[in-house]
Amino acid sequence: MSAELSIKSMLDAGVHFGHQIQRWNPKMKPYVYTSQGGIHIINLQKTLDCTKKALTFVEDVTANGGVFIFVGTKKQAVPLVRSAAIKAGQFYVSKRWLGGTLTNFQTIKVSIDRMKKIDQMRERGDLEPFSKKEKARIEKEYTRLNDYLEGIRDMKKSPDALFVVDINRESIAVAEAQRLGIPVVALVDTNCDPEKIQYPIPSNDDATRSIEFFVQLVSQACLNGQQKWTQSVRYKTGQEIKEKSSPAGSSSHSASLRSDKKTEKEEGPTVVKVFKAKERKLVAAGTADDVEISMELEEKKEDKQSPSEPEKSSASSPDSPGEDKQ
Repeated sequence: MSAELSIKSMLDAGVHFGHQIQRWNPKMKPYVYTSQGGIHIINLQKTLDCTKKALTFVEDVTANGGVFIFVGTKKQAVPLVRSAAIKAGQFYVSKRWLGGTLTNFQTIKVSIDRMKKIDQMRERGDLEPFSKKEKARIEKEYTRLNDYLEGIRDMKKSPDALFVVDINRESIAVAEAQRLGIPVVALVDTNCDPEKIQYPIPSNDDATRSIEFFVQLVSQACLNGQQKWTQSVRYKTGQEIKEKSSPAGSSSHSASLRSDKKTEKEEGPTVVKVFKAKERKLVAAGTADDVEISMELEEKKEDKQSPSEPEKSSASSPDSPGEDKQ
């Protein structure tokens, strides 16, 4: 069931019910509409405005490739937070927030690596040589680590933001986020301090229907942002491929061809040397064959004319020895 953001849908989910009057936090006064039957009634118009602002932020973060940690460890929130985070492809903590998850992640990473190692040993059957007692101890350790770290086992660095169901219960997570400057989106009931977080959503953080309503909205906002991120990556990748494999008729390629032709015209055709007999001629590249043929024809013509000339000269010479003897 997909949640639809409206005052009517929030009324149906029981978002407007706050805590008892004596348990309220005075800093929540701007978000309280009235009191009825000894409990505060939340102003749903304020909730609507805050929710839109928070969802816009969630979508912007994921649209830029950012990631969230969904945090909800109260009994009624555990299955909702876990399923919504998995659906949106985000990290989650649903058992208990371990101190230092953000501020001392290197230590947490050691526990994550240990859990992964045991997981590999179980898959390969490497636990078989161990004794029954040792196997039971390792299985117990794995179960405990998996309960606490299953939702963040693939996390490599601090998240870009947190989504918290109850900031009073998850005070350690909120404090660590504040210390590192990580923005927090959270459901704040009338017994909470909204000034601790950047994007408060005034609402009932105890009722299952109310929690489910907002968890679905945040999950859908994450999916919308991820879709934008995917489209952006595909567009950038397509542009890079297009630039690398530009067609022959592109402006850059055409400009290079024009510049080559222009250079060829300015410098003139390439000149090559042709050797034929004892003569040497400089001819343009591509015309060497024609020049050689013409040179051969000229030589044959000269060969035909050259034998007759010596005979005529010898017969008509007045100084020949034959004439002197006579």
